[in-house]
Amino acid sequence: MICLRLPMSVAIIVSSYPPTLMKANPRKFLTVIICLLFTLVATAQKSIDIFTFSTRQTPSVAYVDTSAESTESAILINIKVPVPLSRKTIWYNNATYNTYQVKSELNNDVALNDIKLQGLILQTGIVQRIDSTRAFQLLFVPRFMNNFHRHGSAAWQFGAIGLFEKRYSSKLRLRYGFMYNQELSGPLLVPLVDVEWSISSKWSISGLFPIYGKINYHVSERFTAGISHFGLITSYALTDPEFSGSYIERTSIDLSLFGRWRLAGNVFIEGRLGYSLDRQYAQYASDDKLDLRLSILEFGDHRRPQKNAVIGNAPFAEFRLSYNLPIDR
Repeated sequence: MICLRLPMSVAIIVSSYPPTLMKANPRKFLTVIICLLFTLVATAQKSIDIFTFSTRQTPSVAYVDTSAESTESAILINIKVPVPLSRKTIWYNNATYNTYQVKSELNNDVALNDIKLQGLILQTGIVQRIDSTRAFQLLFVPRFMNNFHRHGSAAWQFGAIGLFEKRYSSKLRLRYGFMYNQELSGPLLVPLVDVEWSISSKWSISGLFPIYGKINYHVSERFTAGISHFGLITSYALTDPEFSGSYIERTSIDLSLFGRWRLAGNVFIEGRLGYSLDRQYAQYASDDKLDLRLSILEFGDHRRPQKNAVIGNAPFAEFRLSYNLPIDR
């Protein structure tokens, strides 16, 4: 059961609807209210996943230059809550919690430490519509990233996202901008292009490039298949006494084939099978820094070699459960 606590501005709108509508068709009534929440960000986007649960697993893969092997598992939970402030302004909130665990399997007496990381990323800020085709958003992005031990100031990171939106037609909406984050390895700046493009009735492209994206083939109203990619650099403070004064930088470029199926109503399940390229869980001392990372380009790398073993690339399987709501345009 999913409960939504509506803000005061929406509660006023709700109270203006006849009680008979709520009693006669509560599902339709809820859909109307949620659509009101998303009116300000609806451009060319047809639907939005307001809740996602994801789990991921890799088979055993050997470390680079050692005989030991490891498996990787991950869990992700995401929820989106936009709050309308006026007809042209919303307060947008997007919270993501994820965990990554690398479990080592001993082989020939090679002992390696397991890795367990957690991250909480919040995007919160203003989405402002200028007119029917233009808008912009400015988001503050605090992150709490550590390894499940002590909660200290080293786990906090701060960043921001700025995007300008232009709708070129009913089938194409683009947003241009930048993401900045103060990673533990140094400042990270990523140029962004957010795409919603309905090429035809069967084909579409969506995503926030270069971080994630999909090429979609709409087989039917219930099933979509295609190609997906995800790539984001994240860093986590190691706050336990054994590794105090260190951090782990996780990198991976995930390429996969996916299939997404409407299970029932607004509930979707999605499966992905793919391969992780340039996958790393690199441990560095806290004073090992970069001057700047511009997307995948590194400037002024003063870091010494990583302290732990190189984990290497691996295939993966991923399962997703999403609650999706259509948006009336």
